[in-house]
Amino acid sequence: MTDPSKKTLRHEAKLHRARIAAFNNEDPDEACALFFDAVKPQPEQIVSLYWPKDSEFDPGAILERLLKEGYACALPVIIPDERELKFALWAEDDPLESGPYDILQPANNENTKWVEPDIVIVPLLAFDRKGYRLGYGGGYYDTTLEVLRKKKDVLAVGVGYAQQAVIFNLPVEDHDQKLDWIITPQKARYFGQ
Repeated sequence: MTDPSKKTLRHEAKLHRARIAAFNNEDPDEACALFFDAVKPQPEQIVSLYWPKDSEFDPGAILERLLKEGYACALPVIIPDERELKFALWAEDDPLESGPYDILQPANNENTKWVEPDIVIVPLLAFDRKGYRLGYGGGYYDTTLEVLRKKKDVLAVGVGYAQQAVIFNLPVEDHDQKLDWIITPQKARYFGQ
């Protein structure tokens, strides 16, 4: 059962994020530098990112640096009627197609190279001081992180604008997965063990 207050929070958070993005002067390169300084991805790790939609924080600077430095990068693919995301290796010239919710994602075909990432960069609508995020309500990332974390150590990294922080604790349900890091252009915050 989904907490009914989350629906209201999502609506308000979307409006707030759109205002932030419209008047934003936050530098994505700063978030990129903080990601590398704080998270310290290792060369053998696979990092998954997301292709931004609407006013989402754009992790493109992080993706560009990862690819330039030779890291294996992946993007999520939504499979119809499934809650668990799959991750496809992606390089700069690989084609993208419009998937569910009009989100750009790698093509799902016989040439797709599926991987299980070690670091999952996650979009968000809002985040709190305990490391919980407010997502879109589909449960894709929470389900996926739960499955991945049962298989191996996975870091979940939320990226966003500093003004997406809320001063109250977000409602948390049993299925909600805590983030290990939140990265904004101003600060890297660690919530892991």
